[in-house]
Amino acid sequence: MITNTKCECGHQNPVGTVLCESCGKPIEDDGSAATLEMRYDGVARRSQKQNPTWLDRIWNFFSSVKIAVWLIIITLLGAALGTIYPQETTFLNLDPAVYYKQTYGTLGDIYYRLGLSRTYSSWWFIALLFMIGTSLVICSLDRVLPLYRALSKQQLRKHHSFLLRQRVAFDGVVPEQQDEASWLGGMAQTLRKRGYRIHVGEDGGAMLAEKHRFSRWGPYINHIGLIIFLLGVLMRSIPGWSMDQYVGFVEGQPTRIPNTDYWLLNEKFSVDFYKQDEMTPEFGARDRIVPKLYATDAVLYRCTADCAGPQPKLSEVHRQRIEVNKPLDYKGLKAYQFDYRETPMILSLKPSLKNRQTGEVYGSFELSMTKPADTYRVGPYTLKVKGFYPDFGLDDKGLPMTKSNDPKAPAFIFQVTGPGLPAGGAPYLYFARQIDKAQFHEQEINGALGQQFDISVGSMQDVKIASYTSYLNIRVDTAMPYIWTGAAISMIGLIMGFYWQHRRIWLRIDGRRLAIGAHTNKNWYGLRADLAGALGKNGIAVAPKSLETRGNRA
Repeated sequence: MITNTKCECGHQNPVGTVLCESCGKPIEDDGSAATLEMRYDGVARRSQKQNPTWLDRIWNFFSSVKIAVWLIIITLLGAALGTIYPQETTFLNLDPAVYYKQTYGTLGDIYYRLGLSRTYSSWWFIALLFMIGTSLVICSLDRVLPLYRALSKQQLRKHHSFLLRQRVAFDGVVPEQQDEASWLGGMAQTLRKRGYRIHVGEDGGAMLAEKHRFSRWGPYINHIGLIIFLLGVLMRSIPGWSMDQYVGFVEGQPTRIPNTDYWLLNEKFSVDFYKQDEMTPEFGARDRIVPKLYATDAVLYRCTADCAGPQPKLSEVHRQRIEVNKPLDYKGLKAYQFDYRETPMILSLKPSLKNRQTGEVYGSFELSMTKPADTYRVGPYTLKVKGFYPDFGLDDKGLPMTKSNDPKAPAFIFQVTGPGLPAGGAPYLYFARQIDKAQFHEQEINGALGQQFDISVGSMQDVKIASYTSYLNIRVDTAMPYIWTGAAISMIGLIMGFYWQHRRIWLRIDGRRLAIGAHTNKNWYGLRADLAGALGKNGIAVAPKSLETRGNRA
């Protein structure tokens, strides 16, 4: 069915228009005196399109304010579920599958299995945020573009039915002692003093007084801010944009910060404890050692090459002492002192290779317990690393294995080549700790090679030990500036909408007949007062309340 939307004023309106975009006359005027619905100034919106396609139906779904409200309610409920128990990101060296069941019982286990322990990074929560953002975009476009077109193309001379069916209206005559032009000029001057912008028609028989039109864009500016805010929240799920992890840094060993090009070295960890006379009686009675201050002397490096290799090239970029409440801060990366553990650990050795029979020492080499080199050259001999076991042990079949990746009982298998040895070399099993040498009988295992050579450390000066592991809370939030920017823009939009009102007063004179209509989005009392005061100063005494009831018509 074809709908005729051409108004009697000659303006062709889009299908779905309620009030003529030019003169304001209702498209379907049934002669009623009921107050006009002025939402979006009666403009046509795409969501009201007849015979919608599947794309229009999607548009209609997301343009619905009810749908947006339901999406927000569901998202808030989902966010509330994530607060029942702590999220996994708050744990340090704990298995969540075990933690929830042991700590919270069956309900905790169900909570974990449903994925609620990862609520804020789950696909469904991110999808809800994305749908809210989509709804904000489509809701805004569906309304702001037609509204802008309607406000920018306002005709000054409005139809009588438009004027007199406003919530605030006046129907009367120009006072006899004044002519129409002078009275209109006085009215314009009075309203101008009240902050209105005055637009007078070319024929002098119509006028539009308007102020605070900018407040109409407040909700849409608020939407823009919320969209930027949501984009910032969604960007935090992109690797590298956000991080909140607890990482252990062993003394003297550069450790890579996950998902970044940064390495952090715990150069030295220090801890001071309260003395007995410094503690309160309650703490003193517990007979416990209480740390007074613990800090990490940290060096931050940036990888410049071979970042994924065993020997990355690092360049120092920052150096700082990290204390509790005094985090390291470098270009958005922050490291907070969180905890520490006393974990004596061998980092490296400087063993020597010598001949057991002659006592000749061929030389020494630096041997890392975490990232050993592939080959070491010691005098005329070459030691090639064929096997590395940080935590040496034997499996059920008696074969070498490592129990963990921590260097608790380091062991190496070298292929030794050089003078007096077979062309392909001979294997040598080396244990870093003296206790492991004795327990596993290093010399006997190596046989003839063990009778000929000895690889050992001469003194403790050749041993580099880490006494502490410092646990730091690493935080990166590149998206935070976007979140703050979105929040600020949203606040500006809220202020615009709350503290100012778009007020319009249309006036039309035909002969000596005077018709006035006025509209605002809120604070009708103020609008009535403005209009009644202006009329009173120009010879028409009227009570403000009578303007809203329109009981003052001639």
